[in-house]
Amino acid sequence: MNIKEAIAKRRSIKHFDPEHVMTDAEVDDLMTHVILSPTAFNIQHWRFIRVIDKDKRQQIQDASWGQSQVTEGSLLLVLCADLNAWEKQPQRYWQDAPQGVRDFLLPAIANYYTNHHQAQRDECFRSSSIAAMSIMLLAKEMGYDSCPMDGFDFDKVAKIINLPHDHIITMMVVVGKMKEAARPRAGQLGLDEVFFNNNF
Repeated sequence: MNIKEAIAKRRSIKHFDPEHVMTDAEVDDLMTHVILSPTAFNIQHWRFIRVIDKDKRQQIQDASWGQSQVTEGSLLLVLCADLNAWEKQPQRYWQDAPQGVRDFLLPAIANYYTNHHQAQRDECFRSSSIAAMSIMLLAKEMGYDSCPMDGFDFDKVAKIINLPHDHIITMMVVVGKMKEAARPRAGQLGLDEVFFNNNF
């Protein structure tokens, strides 16, 4: 499946085959490619929690107002991000770059994020969102479907996964074998309403 097909055929699936199991090899293959997604300054803010424990899955479903995909999907990922990743051994993000590049970028990271709390948070959401799209398109290429989710109690899910104090949850993504097709697309805006040249 090419990228255009994956984009066109990707839908948010609400009902998955609860009997299907993704192998660890499939999950590793998926995530090995997902972490190649771009991030600002190559900081790789995202952290992915794969929820395997059935009790935790049920707790998260309860915190998601009973949405069945949480427990039916083969893979439940809670996408999180480290707000302070920018200052945690930032040399790691550029360890294979030439010294001149490191000498320029490491101070630039500090200058950009220090005391800029909104930028730290915004960057986490941007990075996680790009990774989420990678998950969904890769899943489609692998013969799976997916559902991005923000319809849940973030505070409750944070407690369930023991979220560190300096991390945030950005969304969840469920991956699995579709049991029930999505409804027809409800209303796509025309390109002329959303795409402009130079200015509004």
